[in-house]
Amino acid sequence: MDISNKLFQDVEYLEYLESFLTENRVERFKEVLNNRTKHFTIVAEDVYQLHNTSAVMRSCEVFGIQDLCVIEQKFGKRIDKEIALGAEKWVDIHRYSNIPSALDDIRSKGYQIVATTPHVEANHLEDFDITKPSAIFFGTEKNGLSPEIIEQADAYIKIPMVGFTESLNISVSAAIIIQNLTTRVRNSNIDWKLSDSQLLEKRIDWARKSIKDINFVTERYLEAKNITE
Repeated sequence: MDISNKLFQDVEYLEYLESFLTENRVERFKEVLNNRTKHFTIVAEDVYQLHNTSAVMRSCEVFGIQDLCVIEQKFGKRIDKEIALGAEKWVDIHRYSNIPSALDDIRSKGYQIVATTPHVEANHLEDFDITKPSAIFFGTEKNGLSPEIIEQADAYIKIPMVGFTESLNISVSAAIIIQNLTTRVRNSNIDWKLSDSQLLEKRIDWARKSIKDINFVTERYLEAKNITE
């Protein structure tokens, strides 16, 4: 059943859906969404190991990042649900088949491109400017980010390390960076929260994902509206 975008901004539809949910679940959705942000988005480029992408998604969900972008120019993968542990239901995944389309679309949404790399002059994590909406790019396990992304990045970021090893596993790097940035932005005066329309859309989306036979339930709602209107 195809659902129009208009329905995801329908307050009456939300109220109808939430009548099928427990009060505790409705309140839990509100609580979680109150800590969600689109001020940052995370981008994983051609991550070969499936469990690493899934682990990055889990970190996004745990620390309140709503959007995860996945560039699958070389490796088209499904999400490993055992690693993601349900995070795929609560994080929005945006897939791109190549780097240019990803960069163009992400920039069009107002994000600066931020490359994570230890190999160029980069801001240490704690010094990174969090005021701008930023798309944080993570590269492949062996080679890091592609030269194309490195060259077109607006800013660079790295995790300070004091050992012999110069890099971390992507899932570990992502968790460290996401936790740092989301904690700092929540303690700032930046307008980092979801807008009212974004909150409404996600409450409807999550309610739909929590209801069995959602297509039948929605059809009943639409039929009732047609009768009364």
